[in-house]
Amino acid sequence: MSVTADSRTALRICPLCEATCGLTLTIEGTRVTSARGDRDDVFSQGFICPKGASFGAADGDPDRLRVPLVRKDGELREATWEEAFDAVAAGLRPVVERYGPHSVGAVLGNPNVHTMAGALYPAVLLSGLGTRSVFTASTVDQMPKHVSSGLLYGDANAIPVPDLDHTDHLLLIGANPLESNGSLCTAPDFPGKLKALKGRGGTLTVIDPRRTRTAKLADRHVAVRPGTDALLLAAMAYVLFDEQLTDLGHLGELVQGADELRDAVSDFTPEVAAEACDVDAETIRALARELAAAPTAAVYGRIGSCTVPHGTLASWLVDVLNILTGNLDRPGGALFPQAATDRTPRPAGPGRGFALARWHSRVSRHPEAKGELPLAALAEEIDTATEEGEPIRALVVIAANPVLSAPDGDRLDKALDSLDFMVSVDPYLNETSRHAHVVLPPPPPSQSPHHDFAFNTLAVRNQVRYTRAAVPLEPGRRAETEILARLVLAATGMHGADPSAVDTLVIDQTLAKAVKEPHSPVHGRDPRELAAALTGESGPERRLDMMLRLGPYGDGFGARPDGLNLERLLAAPHGIDLGPLRSRLPGPLKTRSGRVELLPQPLADDLPRLRDALRQRPEGFVLVGRRHLRSNNSWMHNIPALTGGTNRCTLHIHPDDAERLGVTDAAPVRVKGAGGEVVAPAEITDSVRRGVVSLPHGWGHDRPGTRLRHATADPGVNVNQLLDGSLLDPLSGTAVLNGVPVDITPAGVELTPTGTRTGVEL
Repeated sequence: MSVTADSRTALRICPLCEATCGLTLTIEGTRVTSARGDRDDVFSQGFICPKGASFGAADGDPDRLRVPLVRKDGELREATWEEAFDAVAAGLRPVVERYGPHSVGAVLGNPNVHTMAGALYPAVLLSGLGTRSVFTASTVDQMPKHVSSGLLYGDANAIPVPDLDHTDHLLLIGANPLESNGSLCTAPDFPGKLKALKGRGGTLTVIDPRRTRTAKLADRHVAVRPGTDALLLAAMAYVLFDEQLTDLGHLGELVQGADELRDAVSDFTPEVAAEACDVDAETIRALARELAAAPTAAVYGRIGSCTVPHGTLASWLVDVLNILTGNLDRPGGALFPQAATDRTPRPAGPGRGFALARWHSRVSRHPEAKGELPLAALAEEIDTATEEGEPIRALVVIAANPVLSAPDGDRLDKALDSLDFMVSVDPYLNETSRHAHVVLPPPPPSQSPHHDFAFNTLAVRNQVRYTRAAVPLEPGRRAETEILARLVLAATGMHGADPSAVDTLVIDQTLAKAVKEPHSPVHGRDPRELAAALTGESGPERRLDMMLRLGPYGDGFGARPDGLNLERLLAAPHGIDLGPLRSRLPGPLKTRSGRVELLPQPLADDLPRLRDALRQRPEGFVLVGRRHLRSNNSWMHNIPALTGGTNRCTLHIHPDDAERLGVTDAAPVRVKGAGGEVVAPAEITDSVRRGVVSLPHGWGHDRPGTRLRHATADPGVNVNQLLDGSLLDPLSGTAVLNGVPVDITPAGVELTPTGTRTGVEL
């Protein structure tokens, strides 16, 4: 690629999915004109996907908001930043003071973990508000994995990832990384790593009701009945015990509860599970035997096995299989990454453990998990009065679009209109932010610095990278870090204070705690002296410098001269490689016993519900979702380069089912669920098994009042409108999005009272 005299290049880490690939941007003036992979990036080594290649188009989308919007006389109008934050303070504080902190809700979307600001400030906001009305994208995505990890290891964020570069046998369940680029497993060029696995003689097994692009690459594809993932995994665990194939290996004394677990899975024989899973018993036995026989192996489950009725049990059983075969915490198995900004490692030993249900939602009494309530309960927490506590009267929404991402968006749509006040931090006027009284737009990603705090804790290789903003802030823009810092001040009664006060407060509190911890490298030192030593051009950079210095590879503020700090990281623009994943147990364990607790009581208590599922076989069609390589939930449907082709909102249906129903390709089909119905064009394909239909998540851009010109031209349908929010995994509060019963008819055909087409057996 040639670079003209009027253009320059700059490095940037891609924020558009979890792979975190390094990019080289070509910039003309202040406009990003192209993006290619950074071949010198220590992690991604030049890999790029269509999303990264379209960075410039996403960055320069003309529909991005450039100034705040404030509602006046019922209409959102452009305003100054001062007017916007005055309105936030005037809208939020009276609600808190009159009705209490829990009357203010907070909704955090998954783009938060793709920005520095989203990683650094929401926790401060929630702490300052003191609200328990917290909802995030986790409960329509990965919360089951957090809960199972919390119960197993005592830390909800201690999530082992497959050692993709070294494993001999990889079993994927409910995961399609050739489309998603990986999730809860940060791995640039996931497709290349799978091909390398096969190239070195390894085995790839995929369990998925759809023949996805990933499944087509597999040595063995098992088309399990949707929603029965936990049954299949439990039956595999049964085989390991029954055939004496368990071998804890080096884990030895670190694991407790193996005998109790053997008894707990004794009912899940392959023969009994086979009918419910629609997978023959011998295949189930073969899956277990192959896993046990492999020199090294890793089981990895994702959203397809999380967003099902037994999502937490399925997530737990993924780790159970890794543990029983001795593959947890060993190279080639599933390992715990060590991020550069992790907290200072503490000595191994018993911890505080992990607790569930410390409080409950007000209306349906859903238990809290990891400090959050189910996103599916947001509408009822706003629109339903009870004797216990106040409903949510004000809402802070940061980088979230729950009208499309949560079940029953129609109900939530109406509920948002009833709020006393709502503020949304979002670059777009979308299906959710259109309800706000104030919209605060962050700048495009080229104008923001980037470090992956969350995704480096899930990375398949330890490394650290940081890129400053590639393009200066446009006049009139505010940095996202400043926006969120000022939001914290406005929401907590400190409106008008310098936003740098938020960073100063966090730094002072963190260092004051660090100097009191005996295992800290700064134990006994003066926190004011340490704060003065921090470098960086801004408060966020000083916080990054502090976290690097205190972290596992840090310089300890001079205690380890060769250690990491911000200055050293800035001197390595392509990143610093910190080496392959390595065994870390018992270090990550924070359970009360100090061991891996193989059968925690909440999971044991949920097993009878799984046993009941052995006898269940839903009639008719079931619905599953699907990923698109050129999309990320509802984010990118306004980018022309990322829509069209395979990235369309169509209903996948098997040819035999289509013929039986009289459905032709591209013909409109009505899909009806407990929460409503939608009509989508059929896409007849044998990539789904009979009795299964598939719609992608994140579409439905047909509501008035948005400013998404391209998305509204081809809106698709909101698959979550088929859900009424009543189906949840009880342990994690995660909405059941896969394996949902639906009725299918050609559009225009009348439904019977039971929802089926007249004269057609489903």
